[in-house]
Amino acid sequence: MRLPGEEEPGKGGISVVYMILGVSAFVLLLLFVILQSNKKEQGGGHAGKTQQEQMQAEELAAADTAGEEAQEDAGSPKLRAEDLDFWDMYPVEDQAGENAAPSAADRTDETDDEDGETGSARKDKPDFAKKAQEEQQKTEQAAQEDPSTDGKHTLVTTRDGKEEWVLISPYLTKNTYDYTKLEEKAGLKRYMENGKKISYVGADISRETGSVNFSGLKTAGVDYVMIRLGSRGYSTGQIALDENFKENIEGAIAEGLGVGVYFYSQAISQDEAVQEANLVLQNLEPYKTAIKYPVAFDMGFVANDASRIDGLSREDRTAIAASFLEVVRAGGYVPMLYGDKEWLLKEIDLAKLQDYDVWLSQDEDIPDYPYQYAMWQYTSTGVVNGIKGDANLNICFIGYSQR
Repeated sequence: MRLPGEEEPGKGGISVVYMILGVSAFVLLLLFVILQSNKKEQGGGHAGKTQQEQMQAEELAAADTAGEEAQEDAGSPKLRAEDLDFWDMYPVEDQAGENAAPSAADRTDETDDEDGETGSARKDKPDFAKKAQEEQQKTEQAAQEDPSTDGKHTLVTTRDGKEEWVLISPYLTKNTYDYTKLEEKAGLKRYMENGKKISYVGADISRETGSVNFSGLKTAGVDYVMIRLGSRGYSTGQIALDENFKENIEGAIAEGLGVGVYFYSQAISQDEAVQEANLVLQNLEPYKTAIKYPVAFDMGFVANDASRIDGLSREDRTAIAASFLEVVRAGGYVPMLYGDKEWLLKEIDLAKLQDYDVWLSQDEDIPDYPYQYAMWQYTSTGVVNGIKGDANLNICFIGYSQR
């Protein structure tokens, strides 16, 4: 029996079913849309993440590869292009290089520039200029180091015949003589200026000269004489007056010639030098007012024989000379140092004797002594009226008699 308000079973069931189906379809559709949306979003994010991760993976792989290559470079030789096997396919370059194709670098070097020069020429040109400059510098340096051309050395011929270049001291006074003003007449040298003789002709004499005609000397044009007063024996060490001293000095004074004297020393100590100088002063006392020219100290080696002074040092010889010259100066005379070029430049220290006038002995037409000197003995084989045989002739650049 059906109660009031009940529907028929058939009709109510169908409506509920349709309602359920509709709701289910709607829910399924909604779920489908949501799933599709989520899938799309998830798919896009995954793709982006995958691409980013791929790039990071590639960077890591590249870093690993670089690290492995660096380790390989540090531990083993670097592979070069010529080490590859495929180069064997090409012919080997012969000695002349005829089969070798020019490299890119070679082709670049051989290309012409705007001046028409090839790259190879341009590369070689700076090297050539540099080499030429280096050669020029070497030549100039060699010229500077050559003592014969550097202007800082002078040639000395030693007593054993050897030649030696000696450095010229910048601290000693150089001679300023103009040798173009030298004239020679009748074997006698004169120094002329504006046609006037401003030098003095001299001769040095001793016992070896023999008898001297002083009147003949004066007539020949001799202005003064340097007379040997005495000497010390080079082996015995004994002091002696020159045998012709008194005759020579009195004859020269009587004729009105200028007079100076010299002493040949073989002193081996300063005491001996003082002894020699005192002997000179003692024997000049009677003629003191007539002695206008210097009193010279003459020390030298003996040719072809040993002498007392051979064992002296340069410092010893210098000190001995200074001792003699100081005594002479104290006695009121002009002291003078005699010597040849070798003696003056090598055997004594001129820097310690530069307060004294120098009498140079050099048998030359023109002397090459670099320093200042007052008197020059230019020959030992001269010819002059008043002396028989060879004469020692001199020129003096200082007028001692006019002082």
